[in-house]
Amino acid sequence: MDNKEFSYNGVVLNGFLALLLALGLFALAVFFFVKAGTEDGWAAAGVVTMMAFALCMNGFIKQEPNEAKVLVFFGKYSGTFTRTGFYWVNPLMNKKSVSLRARNLNPEPIKVNDKAGNPVLIGMVLVWKLEDTYKALFEIDSQSLAGGMLTSTPRNGSARMLSAAFENFVRVQSDAALRQVAGFYAYDNPDTADELTLRSNAEEINEQLVKKLNDRLSMAGIHVVEARINYLAYAPEIAAVMLRRQQADAIIAAREKIVDGAVSMVKMALDKLKDEGVVNLDEERKAAMVSNLLVVLCGDEPAQPVVNSGSLY
Repeated sequence: MDNKEFSYNGVVLNGFLALLLALGLFALAVFFFVKAGTEDGWAAAGVVTMMAFALCMNGFIKQEPNEAKVLVFFGKYSGTFTRTGFYWVNPLMNKKSVSLRARNLNPEPIKVNDKAGNPVLIGMVLVWKLEDTYKALFEIDSQSLAGGMLTSTPRNGSARMLSAAFENFVRVQSDAALRQVAGFYAYDNPDTADELTLRSNAEEINEQLVKKLNDRLSMAGIHVVEARINYLAYAPEIAAVMLRRQQADAIIAAREKIVDGAVSMVKMALDKLKDEGVVNLDEERKAAMVSNLLVVLCGDEPAQPVVNSGSLY
């Protein structure tokens, strides 16, 4: 989507110079009121001058880095003022303060269904900031989200309410994006190593999450700098079953490795006995020896030696 924000290019005065001129108006108003005590006709001039002073005082802007003022002139967007410092602009402008600083969002984990339909708990943390103040204020109903009190609260209070409105919008959209991304992938799939899963492919999943979030939040002029899954677990109702499945998979994998190693060791032992001529074994004695070695190497507990004092036959 196109960027609809543009910089304010109207009249801008240095704040200290404008303050000096405003104090001059105030002194002139005082002079007129003093003259009104001795001569007729000066009181009206004093009232007009004092009203001009009060109006001029509404035009001052004090702004810190990564802050902006959205200027609206009788309902018409006049631009975004982003200069840092103390300035004076048209006092008839409605000035809406917004923050351009990066912010974190770390919502509570939510329950979703993965690709296989298993309920999982998943949470994320994201970093976001405003990039288009026009969209943020006028493309979404941020002022209603802030409570409809932006014109009746102090400026700092208005900025805080707008910030809370943006955070609420990001929270709702991030919930929807997380559910969408989590539904594309299985929690884990030990049978297919090449398939992307939520548990084993964190970077790829995070990239998809950032893309989905930016697609959803671009309408509000919000850009997601980074998003990462920071919590992932099976839902409590299936956690015990899935834990047993994982334990079974781990036991099977360990047994396969143990058996492979044991067969290799038995083969090496038989070959070494044959090559060095230690003993000649017929097929039946080889089978007995292989059986004993496999019991010793594959058993979970230490083998108990048995001394055979008789003949195999």
